[in-house]
Amino acid sequence: MRLIGENGEQIGIVPIEEARAYAQTRELDLVEIVPNATPPVCRVTDYGKFKYEQAKKAHEAKKKQTVIQIKEVKFRLKTDEHDHDTKVRHIREFLADGKKVKATMFFRGREIVHNEIGRKTLEKVAEAIGDVGMVETEPRFEGRAMFMMLAPKKR
Repeated sequence: MRLIGENGEQIGIVPIEEARAYAQTRELDLVEIVPNATPPVCRVTDYGKFKYEQAKKAHEAKKKQTVIQIKEVKFRLKTDEHDHDTKVRHIREFLADGKKVKATMFFRGREIVHNEIGRKTLEKVAEAIGDVGMVETEPRFEGRAMFMMLAPKKR
């Protein structure tokens, strides 16, 4: 196994018994860092300190990642013009905040026969948000609903 000392210096490839003895003389733990390597890599360190540093690194990485929120706005075939405009305004606000939007058109009963009207409504939504967003996925069916994904434009 490849051994790394407590200060990060390379000690070299040593048998496991010798590595354990080296760690015991310094009153530290032998921690396996890269088990899949050939030979495996171990470090002589305090295990509690090692776990604390790992948790701290994971916390920092989690802080830096961005979570993309997806908002959903639902339309119906019988959605009135005023309600349609209000929903489009909400979509524009969500896109301005940098969120993705899933615009969904629901069909109930025999409305499913008129899916071209639903497609036109979704295309009208895409046209209305053209200056702040773009269509990520074109309108498509999923069960009794048609949906499309909208994403904010890059600044």
